[in-house]
Amino acid sequence: MAKRTIVAMPGDGIGKVVLEEAIRVLDAAGFEADYVNGDIGWEFWCEEGNPLPDRTIKLLQEHKLGLFGAITSKPKDAAAAELSPELKDKGLVYFSPIVAMRQHFDLDICMRPCKSFPGNPLNFIRKGANNTIEEPEVDTMIFRQNTEGLYGGVEWSNPSDLVYDAMMSHPKFRENFAWCPRSELAISTRILTKKYTTRILKAAFEYAKSKGYNTVTVCEKPNVIRETSGMMLKIAQEMSKNEYPEIWVQDTNIDAQLMWLTKNPETYHVIVASNMFGDIISDGFAGLIGGLGFACSANIGPEVAVFEPTHGSAPKYAEYETSIVNPIAMIMSACMMLDHIGEHEKSSRIQKAIAAVVLEGKVVAYDMAKMSGSQDVINKGAASTKQMADAIIAKL
Repeated sequence: MAKRTIVAMPGDGIGKVVLEEAIRVLDAAGFEADYVNGDIGWEFWCEEGNPLPDRTIKLLQEHKLGLFGAITSKPKDAAAAELSPELKDKGLVYFSPIVAMRQHFDLDICMRPCKSFPGNPLNFIRKGANNTIEEPEVDTMIFRQNTEGLYGGVEWSNPSDLVYDAMMSHPKFRENFAWCPRSELAISTRILTKKYTTRILKAAFEYAKSKGYNTVTVCEKPNVIRETSGMMLKIAQEMSKNEYPEIWVQDTNIDAQLMWLTKNPETYHVIVASNMFGDIISDGFAGLIGGLGFACSANIGPEVAVFEPTHGSAPKYAEYETSIVNPIAMIMSACMMLDHIGEHEKSSRIQKAIAAVVLEGKVVAYDMAKMSGSQDVINKGAASTKQMADAIIAKL
């Protein structure tokens, strides 16, 4: 097999550190690849007015695979204030580069596995009968529609006549918002299309079928958001009836689901949701398996796929002389890349090595040791980012 080329996009803050360690683990597992650097993130917004330069888009178009670290995002006014002086007052508006990447390459299928490692001191526990303590095994794959919904970017402040008149054509808008001066009005849309809603549901059903699960949970809010959430639920029910009769659809509301995930998380194996709700529920489930230090994800489109941890850039930690952040989420994201391209044996070996390190408990990151994130945690026994990767490599 020809050696692959991976577009390595460190991004901002701790993204640069965890990506480097993940590549070391891939090398140690025997995965041979060339890595080309892709520019992305806050530095390029400030200096070029574009956090996702065209040169990075071209690299992804050519090589089809990307490993991504993390980005810094700031609100509109704060982002504009940090532009280089020569770029200010040119009408440039910051937009998340990872969201832009997802939309540009139709990376509409987001998979976020939440699987607990035995021995992880951060695993969720609960009280059982007779005052016993239970530690349920969490093994949930969340399918998040990645390109539409509330993250679609179709928004207005002080909307134009065309937009305002269109909104006024809706009786609910006239009844509830006509009183508001237009200059004080901000509007965000939640757009779902049948095509991409069907695609994310299809991916969830196929995954459930491959794993032998008989349930797909649609986590939305169709009792209130009737058109968009209602469409997703209806398509799922029709898909179950016509294509997957052995898999039934469970319908949960996002607010109730957040309660149930701490009552019986072991009963949920495949959850599918629109963009915002998928983001919320995946972070909720991540909290049951150790937090964002263990939360990995895949962004998959028809041709291009990009793999990333779901944590942010954590700029405070990036300034530390010795990095303390947990690299497991980034390493697990690299494992998802390996599985995507058929390198299942190498992915399995890395995941078993991670599991062995966690179970042994001798090398733990500061979050696993339940310490607050300060530079002195290394002196208190927490492993550095590099030491965690070293321990995983040793198990390999």
